[in-house]
Amino acid sequence: MTPFGEAVRKLRAERGITQKEMAAELGVSAAYLSALEHGQRSEPSWQLVQRIIGFFNIIWDEAEELQRLAALSRPKIVIDARALTPRAAILANRLAEVYPDLGEDELSEIEALLDAKSGEPSGR
Repeated sequence: MTPFGEAVRKLRAERGITQKEMAAELGVSAAYLSALEHGQRSEPSWQLVQRIIGFFNIIWDEAEELQRLAALSRPKIVIDARALTPRAAILANRLAEVYPDLGEDELSEIEALLDAKSGEPSGR
C-alpha cells in the first residue's frame, strides 16, 4: 500500500464510505480505486487528487498533505542512472535489491539521512 492509498482508505473508512460509492462519485471503477489504494496503480493524476479532495471536502493542510502523499506514492520508482556517478549507480542498484528486506530500524536510519539531506521530513 502506498502512503496516498493508505490515506485515502483511512479517510474513506472514517466516513463509512464503500469503495463502490466513492468510485461512482469520482467517475472511476471500484477496481481502479481498490488498485489505487493498494499501490497497484501509478501515481494518481492531479485532476483525480483534486476530485478526491473535493469528495472528502478537505481543505488547507490536509489537502496539501494528500497532494504530497500522492506525489510520493509512485508504486514503481525509476532512477535515471545516466546522470549518476558510477558509485551512485551501484548504490541505487544495491538499494533496489535489498529494500524489500530492510527492517523498520534500517528504514528509519535511511529516512533520517534523507531528511537531513533534503531539510524536509519524509512522507511518514
